[in-house]
Amino acid sequence: MFVAATMPLVLLIARAFTDGLGANPIDKVTDETGTWTLRFLLLTLAVTPLRRLTGWNEVIGLRRMLGLFAFFYATLHFCTYLVLDQFFAFDLIVKDVAKRPFITAGVTGFVLMVPLAVTSTARWIRRLGGPRWQRLHRLVYVSAAAGVVHYYWLVKADTTRPLRYAVVLAVLLGLRVAWSWQSRTAARVRNSGRGIPAGRAGR
Repeated sequence: MFVAATMPLVLLIARAFTDGLGANPIDKVTDETGTWTLRFLLLTLAVTPLRRLTGWNEVIGLRRMLGLFAFFYATLHFCTYLVLDQFFAFDLIVKDVAKRPFITAGVTGFVLMVPLAVTSTARWIRRLGGPRWQRLHRLVYVSAAAGVVHYYWLVKADTTRPLRYAVVLAVLLGLRVAWSWQSRTAARVRNSGRGIPAGRAGR
């Protein structure tokens, strides 16, 4: 999985050395790193549904790696914008973020990924505690949504690709909502069978 996840970068570097990035290489690098960021975010979110639907419990061990690769490609995407596009002109970047909605959405998604990457280790899970760590890492849903919006607002003509990613994200989040509702319904049924008032069931 590690080798497969690094291949997009390896192929991008190979294309750079063989003049395969087209007439605007900066735009190509920005597009490729951004697209792979979104793909790895969706792959990360797909791990839990895949485990629940197939019973393949071992796949959960890949989730952290996929999430970190999403952050890795997001960092490359942001650095391409920061270094090659804006040349560290921070005053222009601030204006860009404020005036261009798709940049705002992209930066928001990236910033939300930073605490997720920092707290991805087992040590941080122990330090925060399981429930707080899980609540924090729900930011990945917002980050993925911001990434889809960023891509959609960026594309001016053909929105087919960002809409496909939006559909995939909607399915992955919809499954979680359905399972959460099913779990709460089952809990209410169990509690009502034990004679526990509904208002006290979650206390």
